Amino acid sequence: MPQVIIVSLIDIFAILLIFVIVTTTFKVPTPEQPAVTIKLPESKTAVAADKPTKMTVISVAKTDNGESVFLDEKEVSLDELTAQLKALTSATPRPSFAMKADETISFGFVIKLLDALHAGGVQGSLSAFTKTQK
Repeated sequence: MPQVIIVSLIDIFAILLIFVIVTTTFKVPTPEQPAVTIKLPESKTAVAADKPTKMTVISVAKTDNGESVFLDEKEVSLDELTAQLKALTSATPRPSFAMKADETISFGFVIKLLDALHAGGVQGSLSAFTKTQK
């Protein structure tokens, strides 16, 4: 009766596993590939805004923990966001803010975020990132 030698198969799988671990490159966030992946909604009427000298970007994305807010790629809670925005608005006369939000974020969370922005002292217009509709 023919037999399959399992020990040699285990050796091959171990070598393949070591090869995959050693050759895997780890993703480092860059401006082209940020740490947070966001699927932007489309807009027919959106126009490109003038770029100010320093723009603070508020990102909203779905993560493993649910819906999360990022202030310049640093994850913060809504309370922390309010406190940091108060500090930014008091330190800078007219700070510029832009928001990137995943299109799958719930409307209720967007309202909570807008309340946090208002409590943090953000007034006037808020730029939004969108992708152009094809």
